[in-house]
Amino acid sequence: MALGKRQAKITELAKVIRSKNAGPFEITFDIMFDDAHIYDKVKNSGVITSRLIARLYNISHNEVLVCRPYDPAQAFKITIRRPTASGDLMESDVYGCQQHVPLTSIEIPWEE
Repeated sequence: MALGKRQAKITELAKVIRSKNAGPFEITFDIMFDDAHIYDKVKNSGVITSRLIARLYNISHNEVLVCRPYDPAQAFKITIRRPTASGDLMESDVYGCQQHVPLTSIEIPWEE
């Protein structure tokens, strides 16, 4: 790797990484930035894709319903199908608020 280049963890770059219900059959995620320059670099890196999300959540890329940047909020909006309906038998997170953790492993190529 060239001098000055590294992999930056998304947790170093984003202000907020969260998940929540989007109805009983979907979970939505937000990766939000408070710096336009950082947001643009992450967006332009092309790292955050539906295929990456599918890999992180061990689901088919067809189960990733939304994965796109949302410029007005300097954020990425992601929605996936829930593997188990909210409140159903064997469901471990009724509100979907603990499902964002796999996103914290995302790394972005970063130049100092």
